[in-house]
Amino acid sequence: MPEPLKNLLHPALVRAMAEIIAAGAPSFDSDRFTALATGGIESLELMERAALIRDALLATLPENFPQAATILRASLPVAGKVGLTGWMLLPVNQFIAARGLEHFDIALDLLKALTPHFTAEFGIREFIHQDQPRALATITRWVDDPNHHVRRLASEGTRPRLPWAMRLPQLVRDPSPILPILTALMDDPEDYVRRSVANSLNDIAKDHPDLVAAFIAEHIEEASPERRWLLKHASRTLLKKGHAQALANFGFGAASALECELRLPKPSVLFGEGLDFEIRLRNAGKASQSLMIDYAIHHVKADGSLSPKVFKWKTVTLTAGEDHVVQRRHAMRPITTRRYYPGEHRIAILINGTETATGSFVLSMPAEVVVG
Repeated sequence: MPEPLKNLLHPALVRAMAEIIAAGAPSFDSDRFTALATGGIESLELMERAALIRDALLATLPENFPQAATILRASLPVAGKVGLTGWMLLPVNQFIAARGLEHFDIALDLLKALTPHFTAEFGIREFIHQDQPRALATITRWVDDPNHHVRRLASEGTRPRLPWAMRLPQLVRDPSPILPILTALMDDPEDYVRRSVANSLNDIAKDHPDLVAAFIAEHIEEASPERRWLLKHASRTLLKKGHAQALANFGFGAASALECELRLPKPSVLFGEGLDFEIRLRNAGKASQSLMIDYAIHHVKADGSLSPKVFKWKTVTLTAGEDHVVQRRHAMRPITTRRYYPGEHRIAILINGTETATGSFVLSMPAEVVVG
């Protein structure tokens, strides 16, 4: 089993934080900080542990934020000197968000300095929420920063629906203020930054599908392979849902005169094994067709109803009269993000966003298997 995420923050890490901060600030009460930041930590989950350490920072760093910011900046790594880095900086993000709102410029500058050593995407969101125009005015300037971590912060920190972080309701309602940031970073030389841009656009697509489809259409003409990948990754939610404009952006029109047969060799699957299936396609039309083939598993829920999950598969181009057979095995094994239940499940083949063939299979659950 993988190590639980909560163990990324642990007592030894807290003690190391205390030593690093005290090295640059002799008046820092490292013993009190350590006691506060480790008391009961073992029973807490990851974000609760971060909040516990944040509260210990609030209790032991100066209440004067500029003074506290000076101490924290001096605690960051420099050449030849160990400093706060990695997961140590998650609670520091939270500290800056809690105490720095009345010192906007100092706080944003500290978050910018912090992000190369971890990320500041969590801390920056409180500032966007409090004063979006002021925060975005500063963040927009970061798109030209020589450090790619800072450039990524400009896109990742402004994502409307960033996982593990507070949502930005103003940007959920109206994402137009961040589109210039995403446009400026769309051709960034770092894949790390471009992936963030794609994820932000995908966030926006969940609330404004037509806006993102139109944005993609505007920027896909003569796109480089890197930009085209970004735009397709940004469209993944729209493509799974069969959004017509999103499909058209990548050359997938409505399939016509297409024959599709789904075959399931076994009508039942034992949990822990896999569902084998194949589809037999025939282009009965008179012209070539580009086909985006996905499939959806409709999982049984606790109440017996079905909940679909779409999985990306492959793309093919069939000439007129061409036959094509595609095979797949879908694993049915324990994962942390889904609870499985026995019973009759449904599978649907989606071609260019349209359900084209369906079938069903029974999932059986051995008594000794614990699912979750």
